[in-house]
Amino acid sequence: MKHNYKSILVEYIGLITACIIMSVGLNMFLVPHTIAPGGLSGLSVVISKLTGFSVSNILFTISTPLLLFSVKILGKKDAIKTFIGMAILTIMLKITEPLSAVTPTDNTLLAAISGAILLGISLGILFRIDASTGGTDLIALMLNRVIPSIPVSKCLSMIDGTVVILAGIANKNFETGIYSAIALYIIVKMIDTITSGFDYAKAFFIITEKKDVLQEAIIRDLSRGATILDAKGGYTNQDKNVMLVVVNHKKQEVALKKMVKELDEKSFIIVTDVYEVLGKGFKSIDI
Repeated sequence: MKHNYKSILVEYIGLITACIIMSVGLNMFLVPHTIAPGGLSGLSVVISKLTGFSVSNILFTISTPLLLFSVKILGKKDAIKTFIGMAILTIMLKITEPLSAVTPTDNTLLAAISGAILLGISLGILFRIDASTGGTDLIALMLNRVIPSIPVSKCLSMIDGTVVILAGIANKNFETGIYSAIALYIIVKMIDTITSGFDYAKAFFIITEKKDVLQEAIIRDLSRGATILDAKGGYTNQDKNVMLVVVNHKKQEVALKKMVKELDEKSFIIVTDVYEVLGKGFKSIDI
């Protein structure tokens, strides 16, 4: 029970922190320039520009009926959790409203980048703690229920794209739409960074006929392990050895490529990005 209370406390501290960061990003950087990088918060910025009503009031007015309609999709427990997140965000937006009068920069691009970084960090935190403040994902889920042939991801892209276009129309400035699109891109990248971590990692799949020589060199010179996979060539129908090696430094990546080239010029290498590596020699498994 103590562990559960601790987890809940950590979750709500994270939720409140995320809402504060998001509110500052919106009110200080995005709202003054009508930058709307998708989402219900972005749509609220657009409507605020057209009507003069506060972003916090508009967001709460739009989100509440959406949440009520989506209770069956989310389930009662998640719906309550989302409502709490939405309420906290609304309160924080109201508290930080005076920041809209503060202008840290008159440069719209800098404002878009700064606001996007803050929103990306806040959304990344929310994803990490499995929390939500409501948003266009609710609309996407409902659209997917009505039209199952349209995936949720496509629904989200369509909604976010529409909000970005509306930002330019509302501000009567084509550049505002471009800045909003830039902000949306930065937000997505920041979310990926926060949720996946800052760890650098690359996975090498090395198809080689000199398995033993390479394996020995990798262990000796790079202090990395290697997993040997059995495979068969589709063209030659001959048995092959595939070595799986994961490195966590740019230096090791360059050194491994050089090593393979020197020891087996005929080898075939596939290098891919790895978002997270858990286990011995990397990050510990904490779930």
